[in-house]
Amino acid sequence: MLSRLTRPQALAVCALPVAGLIAAAVLAPLPFSVAQPGMTANVLGEDQGTPVITISGAPTRETSGQLRMTTIEATSPDTRVGLGAVIDGWWRSDQAVMPRDAVYPSGDTVKEIEQHNEAQMRESQNAATEAALTYLGVQDKDIKVELELADVGGPSAGLLFSLGIIDKLEGDGSGGDLTGGRTVAGTGTIEADGTVGAVGGVALKTQAARRDGATVFLVPSAECADAKSELPKGLRLIPVKTLKGAVQSLTALEKGTGRVPSC
Repeated sequence: MLSRLTRPQALAVCALPVAGLIAAAVLAPLPFSVAQPGMTANVLGEDQGTPVITISGAPTRETSGQLRMTTIEATSPDTRVGLGAVIDGWWRSDQAVMPRDAVYPSGDTVKEIEQHNEAQMRESQNAATEAALTYLGVQDKDIKVELELADVGGPSAGLLFSLGIIDKLEGDGSGGDLTGGRTVAGTGTIEADGTVGAVGGVALKTQAARRDGATVFLVPSAECADAKSELPKGLRLIPVKTLKGAVQSLTALEKGTGRVPSC
């Protein structure tokens, strides 16, 4: 014979599997990474005691101001990100929850991802050098450029590398610095023809830039809306589509003449 459960007993029995599912959801790893503002580095200066940009075969300039490339820090690909961390990250302005596949190539080991990012950085450095020298009308064979930035991978520093090379070789073209003595930060991939591409994570990168003293931020034009979403006070956005456009905007800002675009 089956006995009938009282209402409280029935609710208790039903609640057990629901509680179990909730606990499993909270504890189970989810396919997300949590990112936050990362380090920045002045490409006109040194990184861990080594010049970021070394040029031989042509005279270089003494520069003032800074050109700071920006990064984000994300949970490593083998980190277990639970529901609690995802919910917390969604509500915070200094963090972003991103699909893991958008941050790291899917299915790769940690070592393979590191190698992939290093390869992307090398390709970006080569493209940055070619773009800068092409802009200046200089033959690659005449000038040797070495770029060194430890513990940073990926292609998003390309634009800043190119601008750093130009500033060290020519500045604004009339004796001044591209930065105008300011701390300028930014992000963006670069193609050999000078095209600037989107990178992702710009809202976090603007926070890193302002934290480290930047007052101007160069952002790929396609990412203006994202950059404005959590824009720190005191940071001016300048959208860029090409290396030439970035140089023109910085020169106009430095000299106080001409139009400086804004988001």
